[in-house]
Amino acid sequence: MRDLDVGRVIEGFTLTERLRSGGMGSIWRATHPDITEPILLKIPFLDPGQDVSTIVGFEVEEMILKRLEGAHVPHFFASGDFADTPFIAMEYVAGNTLAAEMERAPFSWQTVAIYGIQIGTALAALHRQKVIHLDLKPGNVILAERGAVLIDFGLAHHEELPDLLAEESAVPMGTPAYISPEQVLGDRRNPASDIFALGCILYELATGERPFGEPTTKAGMQRRLYHAPVPPRSHSRDVPRWLQEIILKCMEIDPGRRYATAGQLVFDLRNPEQVVLTARADADAHQPRGWRKLVRMFAGRRANLAPIQPSMATRQSGAALVMAAVDLASGSDPLAEEVRRHVARVLDSEPGARLACFTVLKTKLTGMDDTTDPAGRSMYVNRLVALKDWAAPLRLPDTRVSFHVVEALDPANAILTYAAHNDVDHIVMGARASSALRRHLGSVSAQVVAEALCPITVIRIKRHEEVAEARRIYRPMLIPTGA
Repeated sequence: MRDLDVGRVIEGFTLTERLRSGGMGSIWRATHPDITEPILLKIPFLDPGQDVSTIVGFEVEEMILKRLEGAHVPHFFASGDFADTPFIAMEYVAGNTLAAEMERAPFSWQTVAIYGIQIGTALAALHRQKVIHLDLKPGNVILAERGAVLIDFGLAHHEELPDLLAEESAVPMGTPAYISPEQVLGDRRNPASDIFALGCILYELATGERPFGEPTTKAGMQRRLYHAPVPPRSHSRDVPRWLQEIILKCMEIDPGRRYATAGQLVFDLRNPEQVVLTARADADAHQPRGWRKLVRMFAGRRANLAPIQPSMATRQSGAALVMAAVDLASGSDPLAEEVRRHVARVLDSEPGARLACFTVLKTKLTGMDDTTDPAGRSMYVNRLVALKDWAAPLRLPDTRVSFHVVEALDPANAILTYAAHNDVDHIVMGARASSALRRHLGSVSAQVVAEALCPITVIRIKRHEEVAEARRIYRPMLIPTGA
C-alpha cells in the first residue's frame, strides 16, 4: 500500500491529499459522494516482513472505533478488510495536537487546568463506553473546537471484545514516557492506566519536563514501579500545591490509590479550593533522603502490584475460551473443514463460549519460508484472510471470535504457549495422517496432547491406504485359532 497516489479510489473513497506516512501506514484526506463531513483514511502498510503489530493494531482500532460515539472521538464511516485493501475511514478532526502545543510548556496553572478538564472529560466519555485507551499521550489528543478528541485506538481495549494484543504477547505496550506501572507488568484491563497517563501529561504541561524521561528499555520503564516522580513543585514554585496534589494522585504507583474515575479528576481541576491536601502537596525533591523515602512509601511503592498475566479475565460470566488450532498451510482442506464442524458442535454445547482461531505460519531459523506469494502479497496477510474465511461459516459475531496468525519455528510449542498464556479451556485441533517421520519425531497433536493443561479434542481423517494397512496388520489377530 505504499504506491498509493492522489485520485486513487478505494471502495468509493477518493484520496485527495497524503497527510503523512510512517513506518506502519499512511494517512490521507479523502472524499466520498455520500459523506459531507471531512474524511480521513488510515491505510496500513502490508509489506513482506512488516511487523505484525501493524496488522493487529489495525484490527483493534477498526473493532473499537466503529463502536464509539460522541464528541470526543472521530466519527467512524467505513472500513475495508485484508482480503482487498484494508482501511479505516473516519472523520478528519480539525485542530492542533496537544503535542504541538506542548512545545510551549510549561504553562500557567490555569492553562494546565483547562487542558486537563478537556482531556479528563474525553476520558470519562470513553470509559463510559467500556474502552480503555492505553496509549494516551499528547500526540493522540486533538484540541478541537468541540473539546479534546482522542485518536489512535490501536492499543486500546474494549472490555466486551477479545483483547488481541494481550492474547498474543505479554510485552509492555504503550508509549514509554506515559505508560502506567500495571501496563509495564502486562495488565491492560484497568481504566486507571489512562488516569496515570493523564497525570504524566499534566506534569509535563505544568513543568515542561516528562516525569520519567523517555526510557528506551523495559528496565527503564520498570523504575516507575519503585520510584515516585520528582514532585512538580521541585521544578517550579509556580505550580500550586493543590495542582501538585492532583498530579501526584493521578500518578500513584498503586492504581487503587489514583482517582477512581476521570470524572472525579475533572471535578478537582474545576474546584481547586475543594482539593484535600495531603503529604503529596508538600512533597519536595530537595527534602532529606529520609523524607523522600517516606513520600515514595506513601505513594504506594508497588504496594499492591504483582505481575498480572493478561489472561482471559475479560471473559464475561466465566464463559469458556475454545481454541481452534487449524493447519491452513495447504488451504482449507477436508481436515480443516472437519475441525470446523467439530468446533461448531463444541460451541453449541458451550453457550456464550468464545472462539480463538489460531494458525501457525511456520518459519525457518533464518526467517519465514516464503514472505510473499507469487503475486507479491504478504503470506501473513494471506493466512489471516484464509483463517477468517475458514471461520466464516460459523457465523460468530466479533464479540465471540478472534483470529491469530503466529509465526513460529515449532507449531506445537506455539499452540501450547498461546493456550497457557490465555488460560484456554478447550483445544480442538486436527492430526495429519501417520507416517514414518511423524512416528519417529512425534506429531504436533501428540505433543500438544501430552503437555496441554486443558481438555483437547483431536480430529483425524483416515486415508484409504491407512485403513488397508491397518486391516493387513491386524487381520491375522482376528482369525480364530484352530481354524
